[in-house]
Amino acid sequence: MTGPDLSEMEQALRASWAQDTSDDPECWSEDNRALGQCAVSALVLRAVYGGDIVIATVLDRDGERTPNGHAWNVLPDGRHIDFTFDQFRDGEGLAPEIVTEPVIDGDPHRAHLLARRVSQLLGVPIELPPVPDDVPTVEPEGHWH
Repeated sequence: MTGPDLSEMEQALRASWAQDTSDDPECWSEDNRALGQCAVSALVLRAVYGGDIVIATVLDRDGERTPNGHAWNVLPDGRHIDFTFDQFRDGEGLAPEIVTEPVIDGDPHRAHLLARRVSQLLGVPIELPPVPDDVPTVEPEGHWH
């Protein structure tokens, strides 16, 4: 695996998460910095380490489907990396995952903002595909948690 050590990446991500990078800025807080950071974090991780992004529907504590999704990474060596799962604090679970691209709800530049912050902290370039000029702000039906 190339790139910074995963523990350094996790520290840089956690230090870079903020309300302006969260999919759910109204509910984001310093107490739960990982809230709404899964999709943007997964995009940054894939840009550095490669592999796939998987997503799953979030299940409530009773196992019922919610409108929310969750994204994380599967590295080329098969390891699942999910630095944002600790945002779930009410017994939530996940439905079976699929490999796909997460939708960036709200500001489509959130992943780029996170990538710049992480890049500065780690001193490594992080290249994400550019956001086309005609990409609208997407109002979510649920959230990426």
